[in-house]
Amino acid sequence: MRSKQHTQIEDSKFNWRVIKQLWPYLLEFKQRVFFAMLCLVAAKVASIGLPFILKHAVDTLNAENSSNAIVLVPFALIAAYGLLRLANVLFGEIRDTLFGRVTERAMRRISLQVFEHLHKLDLDYHLNRQTGGLSRDIERGTSGISFLMRFLVFNIVPTLLEILAVVGVLFYNYGWSFAVIILVSVISYISFSVKATHWRTEFVRAVNQADSLSNTRAIDSLLNYETVKYFNNEEYEAKRYDVALADWEVARRKNRLSLFALNGGQATIIAIAMTSMMAVAAYYVAQGTMTIGDFVLINAFTMQIFMPLNFLGFVYREIRGALANIENLFALLGKSSNIVDNENAKTIQVIEGEIRFSHVNFGYGPDRQILHDVSFTVPAGQKVAIVGPSGAGKSTVIKLLFRFYNPTSGEIYIDGQPVSDSTQASLRQAIGIVPQDTVLFNDSIFENIRYGNPTANDEQVNQAIEHAHLSAFINALPKGRETKVGERGLKLSGGEKQRVAIARTILKGAPILLFDEATSSLDSQSERAILSAFKEIAKGHTSLVIAHRLSTIVDADSIIVLQDGCVVEQGNHPTLLKNKGPYYQLWNTQQKVNTQDD
Repeated sequence: MRSKQHTQIEDSKFNWRVIKQLWPYLLEFKQRVFFAMLCLVAAKVASIGLPFILKHAVDTLNAENSSNAIVLVPFALIAAYGLLRLANVLFGEIRDTLFGRVTERAMRRISLQVFEHLHKLDLDYHLNRQTGGLSRDIERGTSGISFLMRFLVFNIVPTLLEILAVVGVLFYNYGWSFAVIILVSVISYISFSVKATHWRTEFVRAVNQADSLSNTRAIDSLLNYETVKYFNNEEYEAKRYDVALADWEVARRKNRLSLFALNGGQATIIAIAMTSMMAVAAYYVAQGTMTIGDFVLINAFTMQIFMPLNFLGFVYREIRGALANIENLFALLGKSSNIVDNENAKTIQVIEGEIRFSHVNFGYGPDRQILHDVSFTVPAGQKVAIVGPSGAGKSTVIKLLFRFYNPTSGEIYIDGQPVSDSTQASLRQAIGIVPQDTVLFNDSIFENIRYGNPTANDEQVNQAIEHAHLSAFINALPKGRETKVGERGLKLSGGEKQRVAIARTILKGAPILLFDEATSSLDSQSERAILSAFKEIAKGHTSLVIAHRLSTIVDADSIIVLQDGCVVEQGNHPTLLKNKGPYYQLWNTQQKVNTQDD
């Protein structure tokens, strides 16, 4: 975590690093950027020319000589004024249209890059992230890119260039007095805006943090809707959310008051500057050294500069906020995964499907060691079960096999190939899993099954449905296979979701199958149906079963007993019962519980 001092130092500077990171995205459409710049210059030339035409029109109308030839001149000037104003607007619109695609493409590229990167991060990051806050960071970051690229390029820089041009024109035509007033006013305005904006940074950050926290609270509560209902905690959740909203309200109020101070100071500087310009111009007109047209020109230039300058203060504040939001977005890209492929990682070739754990040790931290010198082999084509009490490390074995984590020491082999030397993509492609908790997408049941192999055609999906014994269930639904399963599959029961998971795994067609306590929460009838499906799809595959109910794995070729992260027994069901060791004790305990339940 960055220190407070470091944060303050960083806040005091304009973050050019973000601009540097965005620069390559601008260069993707070099021609569009070039023509957009030409339109920008043309629009500014037209804008600076408007006051001069206005001056000559007023002076001509104010002239004592009113001959027909001279009368036509102001109308021509007025027509030219209209054409220049039209050109100013049209060049601005063309500029925005040309640059719009550059901005949209940059947003698309960066959003996709962040999305892909988040999927590459390891499981540990995703277990600790807050979905609500993360979604807000991505949303604010992409919006900040649009704002920054548009207003920094087409507002702040052009406005500053226009100010310099106007100061030069006023100095050349009217002397130092007007140029000095403009220059001093602009410098005062910018200095005040920068310092006040830095002062407001902590209030803006507080609002963003409160916003992310309240959003996280809301999303977490809604994702756990059923849990809230089970424990009748609607009021508790509402109070927690209201506490977060109260913090957000206070942060917003402080931010609003600081904004009032900033806007008030800026308005004061602009009012003094415009009054001074008009007063000096009026004095020279009264002295006869300037015409009424000159007075109008000075007024037009003053308005032309200070109106966008007033907006410039808002833009600068927003750009600083956009830079902070974009920095948070790029910070996500800066996060590295603990699980990465080796430089020479190879595509794993699974021919038979033998799995071997060799002296594997693993812990989630120095103070939380899970597996201790675990060694076992799952022969090709056999069904091997892993059993043991809760916390013994059964599910950790699955996570290590999928390379969600790397062993602290030891190695895992598939067909003699070290898992650590294989690419993660090829490894996971070779393994199909029916997890304990099947999570579905909020889509149709048919598309959720197709997710096992997105390239599968409808016929292949239907075959997977048949093999998973899902046909009768799907046909009984009012909308059949197009039935929406709801968020995380909440509209389906546990057994129905497990069958969808089985159909997915069948469709994937992986040579190695994992079943992670897939029947632990099912009733007896559903369990029998699921076990029947398991046996059917496991034929000809190597299968590793994490089991809670020992009755579901009595037919396993081998059973591994884990206790406190160690392999304490291994053998088939009859052998382990004869040994009267830990497995025998587990079996007797479950049999007694089943007898009592009966």
